[in-house]
Amino acid sequence: MTSGFLTNSILGGLTFRVLLFLSLALLPLGSIALLQTQQIAAQSRTSAELSLIAMTEQKSAAERAVIQEAFGAEAALSSAVQLQSMNGPRCSAFLREYADASAIYSHVGFVNVNGRMTCTSSEKEFDFSDNEYFLKNLDNPRRLIGVNGRGVISGVPVIYLNSPVFDENGYAGYMTASIPLDRFANIPEPNLPANLLAMVTFNAKGDIITTENDYEKAIDEMPAGFNLKSFVGEAAQVFQHDNKGGAMRHYAVLPIVPGVVYAMTVWPYDTPLLRTDFLTRVNGLLPVIMWLASLVVAFWALNRLAISHIRKLSRQMRHFAVNRTLPKDPLRGGMPVEIVEIEQAFIGMADSILRDEAAIEDSLREKNILLKEVHHRVKNNLQLISSIMNMQIRQAPTASNKAVLQRLQDRILSLAKVHESLYRGDELTRVDGGALLSSLADQLFSMGLPAGIKVKVTQSIVPMTLDADDAAPFTLLATEALTNALKYVGSPVDGGTAMIDLRLEYAGDENGMLTLVNSVGAARPVNEDEVSGLGAKLIAAFARQLNAVLTVTEEEGAYRLCLEFPVPQHAKPVTDY
Repeated sequence: MTSGFLTNSILGGLTFRVLLFLSLALLPLGSIALLQTQQIAAQSRTSAELSLIAMTEQKSAAERAVIQEAFGAEAALSSAVQLQSMNGPRCSAFLREYADASAIYSHVGFVNVNGRMTCTSSEKEFDFSDNEYFLKNLDNPRRLIGVNGRGVISGVPVIYLNSPVFDENGYAGYMTASIPLDRFANIPEPNLPANLLAMVTFNAKGDIITTENDYEKAIDEMPAGFNLKSFVGEAAQVFQHDNKGGAMRHYAVLPIVPGVVYAMTVWPYDTPLLRTDFLTRVNGLLPVIMWLASLVVAFWALNRLAISHIRKLSRQMRHFAVNRTLPKDPLRGGMPVEIVEIEQAFIGMADSILRDEAAIEDSLREKNILLKEVHHRVKNNLQLISSIMNMQIRQAPTASNKAVLQRLQDRILSLAKVHESLYRGDELTRVDGGALLSSLADQLFSMGLPAGIKVKVTQSIVPMTLDADDAAPFTLLATEALTNALKYVGSPVDGGTAMIDLRLEYAGDENGMLTLVNSVGAARPVNEDEVSGLGAKLIAAFARQLNAVLTVTEEEGAYRLCLEFPVPQHAKPVTDY
């Protein structure tokens, strides 16, 4: 399941995997915690908004009471006015007595369906037949509140309230009452937080009715880009927006008389009641903190109980792999039982490996000793045969017989050299072809150089490793080639010095090159029988055994033999003999 991406040293480690699966296990709990945090934050926000609405209601309670009392009075007065509407003076006297008794209204009156006010506390008749409100109410009678900077009757700034009146015939007119603005300024205010910036009341048309404190300040605090009419008909609400100066504010809107009058309060953006963002962020971080704490505890426990001991055990294994020595001190320090069992199993396995390796080394040593002894005995036997042949050579009746026996003795001695190299070397499967060729050449040159001829011998031989199977044909081939060179070497016709040049070198990375050049004297036979003699046949046969390419040429008084053969892939020595 995890092999697709958990492959490197970090992602594939035990710590990462445990922490990954622990995170997956904690994911449902974290999701639930986040959801609960969001619900708590939403509830806190709702509670804070309800608190602002409650304070708005408390702040506007006095205005609400006055306005509702006025609308209630108009509803009560409308019944009395309908009973006395036929008697204008009597109706006006009744309204005057009520206005004087209440001490709130500057004027109270009734406007009939024709637009005439004959029943009024001022005892003066007025004609509103061309009044805008009167004309609109004919089609859609409704309650209304507004502000008049100069009252038609009182001549002072007033707030007027109009309520439609209905009888058995339908719409009969409307009651109107005027309240001086200065009456609202004298209303006692409740003790609210000092950070309230402004409060206004406005009607269904979005016109401001009353303001808290300074009117200009209240206008500046209104939400930019909004007409107060857009909040008409809405239930109580709290929202955030920039004021006309660009500062972020909280606004609370509450209907005082639904559909008629509304109150709006303005609060700073950092109002303590609405400062829930910090708590929300803190609560939102709690699941993350819990997750991190769980990971820290899990990492500490995992590192303490397992990873540190596994690393120590891994170091012991690496030390054993490099040095082949068992740990001197076993792991301690409250290791879990499972890791103790793993360590004991490792020590037992390592001990068994050491015993098996020791047995294999002993067996290999015995076999090497036996093989060396075999090669040594073979070499001694070949030398014994060479000694017998030497006796036979001395008793040979003719020179040709002696030459044949001498050639045979050289071949036997070359084989003895091979077996000597094998039992003297450290490896039984490899020999140094360079050392073997150098020793063989020294032996042949010391005994076979022709008398009476000065021969210049040069050698350039590099160390070259050969397989044991290739050593014998290589040595025999070199023996035949050197013997031929010693037999036929001579001074050139032009009177120069006779020479023999022997070279062994690498030809590329995978081949060796044996080169033997000797000068040819005037007595050199060149007939076909000489070229196709036994020595030439043996050289060709040995070249085939070596999978070599043999080239024999004669030019400018010299005889050249080149043998290119494959060598094992080993480090190439660079030291010349």
